[in-house]
Amino acid sequence: MIFGLNHILKSATNYITRPQSDFKTAGVFLAKRSLYMSDYQLEIKQIVDYPRCRVYREFVQSLISDRNIRTNGSSGLFHYTVLCSYANFRTSYRRLDGISYTVYPGEWVCRLSELVDYLRLRTQRQALQILEKLQEQNFIQYSILGRGHLVKYRIKGWRRHNTVLDYNCPCQKETGFFFLPISIANELISVERCSEMDIILDLWLSAVYNDTQVQGSFAGPVAYFRNGSGCPHISYADLSQRWGISKATVGRVLKKLTKEGYISMLTFPGRHGTAIYLQNYLSTMFQVSDVMVDKEEVAMSLNIKIQLPEEERSCCGDQEASVPEESVFVSKTSLELIASKVLKILELQGIACSQCSKSKYKLYPLSDDCRVASEAGQLQETMPRLRMELFCSDNTPVYTFELTLKPTDHRGGADNG
Repeated sequence: MIFGLNHILKSATNYITRPQSDFKTAGVFLAKRSLYMSDYQLEIKQIVDYPRCRVYREFVQSLISDRNIRTNGSSGLFHYTVLCSYANFRTSYRRLDGISYTVYPGEWVCRLSELVDYLRLRTQRQALQILEKLQEQNFIQYSILGRGHLVKYRIKGWRRHNTVLDYNCPCQKETGFFFLPISIANELISVERCSEMDIILDLWLSAVYNDTQVQGSFAGPVAYFRNGSGCPHISYADLSQRWGISKATVGRVLKKLTKEGYISMLTFPGRHGTAIYLQNYLSTMFQVSDVMVDKEEVAMSLNIKIQLPEEERSCCGDQEASVPEESVFVSKTSLELIASKVLKILELQGIACSQCSKSKYKLYPLSDDCRVASEAGQLQETMPRLRMELFCSDNTPVYTFELTLKPTDHRGGADNG
């Protein structure tokens, strides 16, 4: 029994300590902290070194059905992504018009009328023109079957970027994911004037999260166009050149995408530019709760001095607040700011009481006996704790939280914060 347990621990250690390159397509890391299984932790990352990005078919289907986003102009990236989402990841068979077709990994066969709907086009002639163009760019290879009513295409290089299963089975087209190379995405958006749909995909594929090489990526998934600077700031002039549209159109499109809930923009004073964060990215890519991007936190990580508006310094809404008058380890203003951020996080988690005008909260520090030792300082340094109680209408708290304050430095490595 002891030998079996040691064998399991050894196997797990060998798996987790594999080279980082083996995990570059997954976006999820298992970080080794000691020799015991209880000390392993899961790290979610989307780093700049990844040569390809994971794209979920469900996300592609949501783009196809979103008629508020236009495909006018060049939508080469969108069209290629849609074709990849329907491509098989294992061998299957499809029967059309009484004939059974064998569809290998990286291929798909469908009616030309279906392809028109997939690509959000109006005519079959437009669909054939797009297939011909992608074939000339050496991205796909296609053929016309069934007396011109069917089309079969193959994604070139599919096996090099995606896992291929050996057994035969029907492939779901609305679930699962595939990998799309960043180099192909950059090539497709640089050909012509980008559409709104291509802009969304470009931002999505350029997202970086929790990467020590990119400032501000710890606060949330941020668009970083791999220019080697390590800074996600970008100007409208740079985006205009990248997407082949005017600066006025860049501003209009980004404002529209913000309103539609795809992105959130953080604009800083002076010549710092704009940081673009992706909404619903973590829930789509990693099935975890999305994080709230705080402008002050991002500004600190980017070494930008900003002055918060007076309303952001106070607590949210008309809620009744109670914070201690005495300053134990932080000022009263800092306590109110902490409470404001906690209430916003609770709102994102679906707790309606956090933003109710009838609710109130109490925030106060715990005694020194309740403080815990930090990992770095062991028993020498302690991290202060706060107790936060959220009330509804009576004096009985409906939620009680303990908050631990820990200094962080996003400019450092992954162990910081």
